Amino acid sequence: MTDLPVEQLTRALAAVDPLVAGVEDGQWSAPTPCTEWTVRDLVAHLVVTNRMMTAFLTGQAPPDRSADPLGDDPVGAYRESGTALREAFSLPGILERTHQGALGAATGAVRLRWRLADLLTHAWDLSRATGRPAEMPQDLVEQALAFVGDALSDEARPGRFDPAQPVADDAPALDRLAAFAGRSVRP
Repeated sequence: MTDLPVEQLTRALAAVDPLVAGVEDGQWSAPTPCTEWTVRDLVAHLVVTNRMMTAFLTGQAPPDRSADPLGDDPVGAYRESGTALREAFSLPGILERTHQGALGAATGAVRLRWRLADLLTHAWDLSRATGRPAEMPQDLVEQALAFVGDALSDEARPGRFDPAQPVADDAPALDRLAAFAGRSVRP
């Protein structure tokens, strides 16, 4: 039986948690495959995206983007933002409702699929930057890869996505997702 969408989000957030919690003190300023971001910037992106989407779905004002989203407790900030996001996606009718945003109109279910793909792709980035294994649920990674594969073509890649990079067809699903999102995947 397939998980409900919010259960998928719960599983993905939980799978990324050990990567965030495992960042060592000296690694927060390390570079990531997202060339403009350090590990701290990448985790801040995860937290800010969770908080922004929560605010968007619940009709609240977006969070202050000038403030440090991680403060002195990056792991706590990640967990708090994930809890709030799960609660927002659990609201009655939120997945069926069409939400108009800066990127156009989409149902809550579609926005959740984008969030899962982003979260899982950045898990790969965080794994590469810290040297920790990314043990993501394979079914979720395969679903995310299929979703972005259908949603993006070579011609329709907004500025957030570099061109897809070459990767072996039999590479792990997370490597294929990262390569599709423009990451150079080397053994």
